[in-house]
Amino acid sequence: MTTPNPSRRVALKVLGATLGAGAFARAVAPLTEWTKELSLDAFLQKNYRELDRTELDAVLARHQQAAREKYQRDDIVIEDYRPQEGVEFGYALNLSVCIGCRRCAEACHEENNHDRRTHQSYIRVLEMEQGSFDMSAGRVDYEHAVPAPGKYYMPVQCQQCDNAPCVKVCPVQATWKERDGIVVVDYDWCIGCRYCEAACPYHARRFNWSAPEIPSEEINPNQGYLSNRVRPAGVVEKCTFCLHRTRAGRLPACLEACPTGARVFGNLLDPNSDIRRVLENKRVFVLKEELGTRPRFFYFFDK
Repeated sequence: MTTPNPSRRVALKVLGATLGAGAFARAVAPLTEWTKELSLDAFLQKNYRELDRTELDAVLARHQQAAREKYQRDDIVIEDYRPQEGVEFGYALNLSVCIGCRRCAEACHEENNHDRRTHQSYIRVLEMEQGSFDMSAGRVDYEHAVPAPGKYYMPVQCQQCDNAPCVKVCPVQATWKERDGIVVVDYDWCIGCRYCEAACPYHARRFNWSAPEIPSEEINPNQGYLSNRVRPAGVVEKCTFCLHRTRAGRLPACLEACPTGARVFGNLLDPNSDIRRVLENKRVFVLKEELGTRPRFFYFFDK
């Protein structure tokens, strides 16, 4: 028998029983701020996967109208982008040619409607010592000219794991892996417990401590429900391989911004795709392979 998706009320009871009073209070504190921003309809909304077409259309219309009113932009469109048949996405990054310029992170920041005050991005670019793979020693706060002598650069973002630990720990099933391999979050369903953030070994998830601040003129109006619509306070968010672009046949914003061609994206099921050529002809590796997460994000060197 299939167990139905737990409600928020059930999830909060489980959290309370598991964490104890003090930890529980800290875990659910973001909901106080979150529920101020979301309507009662949004708070009580069913999980995205449970919505029929009529219900989903109503949800999209509600979010779209609210965004247009908040940002005074009549061109904002929020759509539901579904996976394509016969497609499983993969991403590869050539560490031999990445120069650490962080244009990928800047493109992610703009494309995905991140908070301007904190200059948030789903991508961290680590400056690493040549010959070392110790991510804990990598620096993200470098300000000197790049590339620097004796250094190489490793951008890190969501690895879209096939065996994703973040999915396993979510108490309300607000995050899951779709059939094209992209791990998504229903931001209306997330209760902000941050279990997924703690479970991710790649530090690829971000928690919205406050409502994002974005000037109206800087909003990207082309938005997806499960991707780059403006996320509320009190939820965890992550990279989605720009699914509002890639599921429509376009490339991720970070790839288009890369000046050196270090990034390769495509369909793992297509034997003629660029990503397959990389995997079949380069020496590739994944981060923290020993954890068994089976990432769909690969790294390689030319030599």
